[in-house]
This record gives sequence, C-alpha cells and structure tokens, in this order.
Amino acid sequence: MKRTIRLIAAGALIALSACKNPAPPATPPPPAPTVTGYGETPPTIAAVPGTPQQRFLASMDVPGQWWTLFHSTQLNALVAEALAANPDVAAAQAALRSARETYAAQRASAYPNVQGSFGVTRQQDPLFYSPPTTNNATYIYGVHTLSLDVAYTPDVFGNFRYQTLAAAAAAEDQRYEVEATYLTLTSNVVTTVVQIASLRDQIAANNQIIALERQLLGVTRSQRQYGQVTGLDVATQEAALDAAQQALPALDKQLRQQRDLLARLLGQSPGEPVDTTFALSDLHLPDDLPLSLPSKLVQQRPDILAASTNLAAASAQVGVAYTNRLPNFQITSQTATQALSLGGLFGVGSLLSTLTAQVATTFYDQGTLKHRETAAVAAYDEAAAQYKGAVLSGFQNVADALAALSTDADALNASVTAAQTADRALGIVRQQLAAGQVSSLATLNAEQTLAQAQLNVIQAQANRYADTAALFAALGGGWWNRADIPPHS
Repeated sequence: MKRTIRLIAAGALIALSACKNPAPPATPPPPAPTVTGYGETPPTIAAVPGTPQQRFLASMDVPGQWWTLFHSTQLNALVAEALAANPDVAAAQAALRSARETYAAQRASAYPNVQGSFGVTRQQDPLFYSPPTTNNATYIYGVHTLSLDVAYTPDVFGNFRYQTLAAAAAAEDQRYEVEATYLTLTSNVVTTVVQIASLRDQIAANNQIIALERQLLGVTRSQRQYGQVTGLDVATQEAALDAAQQALPALDKQLRQQRDLLARLLGQSPGEPVDTTFALSDLHLPDDLPLSLPSKLVQQRPDILAASTNLAAASAQVGVAYTNRLPNFQITSQTATQALSLGGLFGVGSLLSTLTAQVATTFYDQGTLKHRETAAVAAYDEAAAQYKGAVLSGFQNVADALAALSTDADALNASVTAAQTADRALGIVRQQLAAGQVSSLATLNAEQTLAQAQLNVIQAQANRYADTAALFAALGGGWWNRADIPPHS
C-alpha cells in the first residue's frame, strides 16, 4: 500500500511539472455601467389635452403585471390565456427543467459512485483438468458472484467544480430565457391588441372618408351637367375616391394579419375564434411610467442577465479546459463474494476485495488540450463582448422608447390641433352654406378634411399606446415582481 502511494505521488509530481500555467486566466465579473441616464437631458412628455398626463418616475418599480395598467379586463384575459397556452412558453419551461436536471447530474458526479451487481455463470472446465474444480467430481458447475463497486475521482484541481459552475450558469441562463419568453409574449399580446384596435378605428374612419368622397363625386357630376365644373374636376374627384378606396384593402390585410398573430400568441390556429372587438377607447393610457437607472437596468433585463450567465459559463469552461491538462486521480474499490452455490456467498473464504489508486495525465497530444484551452479563452472574450453588446442594446431600447414617447405626445398634439382646426372650419362652412354663400361641395370638402385629420389622430394615439408598452418591455417587464407564475427557484 505504501508503495502504491509513493507511485501515485511520483506520477503527480511528474504531471505537475509538465503544466506551465499556474492557474486559469482570471475572469472578473462585468463592471457596473458608469452612465446615469439615457440622453443629454431628463426625458419629459408634453401634456395632451383630453388624455392622461404621462410622466417618468425614477422611484417607480416596473409592475410584475404591467399590462394591467391599461385597465382592460379583456386585455388581461388575453395575456393570461397566452401565458397558459403559448407553446413557446411551454418549450422554454421544458428547457429550464432539462437544464436544471443537467446541473443536478453534474453536481452529483463529484461524489463517489456506488454500484452493486449479482451474476450467475454456468461454466464447464476442460476434461484434462485434474482434479475437477468442484468437490463433487463434475466438470460443469455454476459460479455465483455478488459484488459492490465504489469509484471516486477526487477533484484535486477543481475540474468537477468548474464543470458544475458551467452547468449552474447554463441552468441560470435558461431561467432568464424563460423570463425573456414571458416578456416577449406579454409585450407582443399588448402591442397586437393595440394594433387591432387602431386598425379597426382606422377602417371605420376610412369608410367615412370613402362615403364623403362618393358624395363629393355625386355633387361634382351634377355640377358638371350644368356646366359649373369641368371634366377635369370630375376626374380629380374620381381619383380622390379611388385613392380612399385603395387604402381600405391594405388596412383590412393588416387587420387580418394581426388577428392571425394574436391567435398564434394565444396558442391557437388562425381559424379558431379570437375576440378582437377592441377599440382604442377601451384602453387606458398609463400616466405614471417607471424609469430605471442604467445600473439597475442591467439587473432587470432578462437578455442582459442571460448574457451575464453566458459569461460566467464561459469563465467556468476556461477552468475546465485548463484542469483537463492536469493529472486525473481515481480511486476504485471492489468488494465481492463468489461461491459455487447461492448459499455459499456469505460463507468463510468467499470474500474478494481490491483497492486501486490511479493517476493519469497526458504527456504529449500534439497540443490538443492547449488549443482547447486557448479556444475556451477566446470563447470567454466572445461572451464578454456579447455581454457588452447586450448592455448597449438595452440602453438603446430604453432611450428609443423615451424618445418615442416624447415625440408621440408632440405628434398627437399636432394631430389633435389639426382635427380641431378642421372641425372649426367645417362649422364655418356649414354656417356659410346656410347663408347661401358656398355650395354643398365646400361642405363635403371640409368634412373630408376633418375625417382625414381624425384618422391621423387615431394613428398617433395607437403609436402612444404601443410605445408605452415598449417602454415597459425595454425596462425588463417587471418579472421580478411577478406573482401569477410559480417561482423558478
């Protein structure tokens, strides 16, 4: 036994002398962002008459169910249905379970492995054996074997520890992938509902414009019969009607596509019935909006957290590649009983036992393990760059959402002002019509202008709702405050 220990120690010293690097490259955690905002000035949103005054609150946390701030029971029901039935969510949850079981299996591999076996062998000795193996003078007999094997690989240089860290990081990464799936799904449901409501309102407004254009065309044709207008005026009005009718199929196509998208998000096929009787007036525009600091954003967004865990996994893989170049120790023990009969397995003299200690290392492999270590270091550099890119993309998403909300308010103000001006103009034209100062054609033109202005207001309102949802998504979606799904840990 002492000789065996001396041989193992000598082998370890020889193997260690072949390793030049004292430790794997250092892999520090990502530094915290130094920026304190998302632009040159604090973002503000202009007031829009008749709508809630939106404002950013740095002290406000993102609600776990942020879509409830739109105050629509119909929307809440659709989000709940999507979370329960969407196959992407089920796939992400299954992947998370698989990653966690893989981590558990890797963690268990660091402990001794114990196996037991029982076997019966029927054996025939050659006739020239003298005397026969058995006591009853027969050359055909059965051998019963009962054994217990124990194998243990001491984690001397941390190879198992690094592998376990990598598996843990992979499981954590999948957890954030689940959160990202939830966030993508909920934000897509909200924006799809907004688009459906907007398209329905736009189609209604466009149908009103078409009706007015037809009236204008009828009046223009009547005036042409009496020589009050030229054929060019009639052709111009016909072109205006054609243009209004041409916009309708495009809106209808978009509405159908958005309905199909909503069905997909709900885990349904396009042919299944989905309630899409939404209107923008059914939604409440959230007035208080959260604005997380960049240092907090990196702790909230699932994609940034996933990139961070990928970096941790890459760091662990560097350790795995490095320790693969170091000696590997293994201790095995076997205890068995062997007898010619089942009852004799526990008799005197039936016990067999072995204890083996082994050290193995690679002395020459044409640089294979070294190249793998260098590749692992390069993969870590890649993961570090990807993490930085994820952080920058997150900052960009928030900055874009802030800019969109600010300009959306300005655009809506301009559209509302234009609609109010068109409405006043229509009132004046109607007074002039009653006094006989203008023809009915002027009234129809004023009504058409008002209808177009109202269509612009609908589009501006929809942009505001959609960009509000985009801000909640850009800030991470509040998954850390969720109470409607089981905890992940």
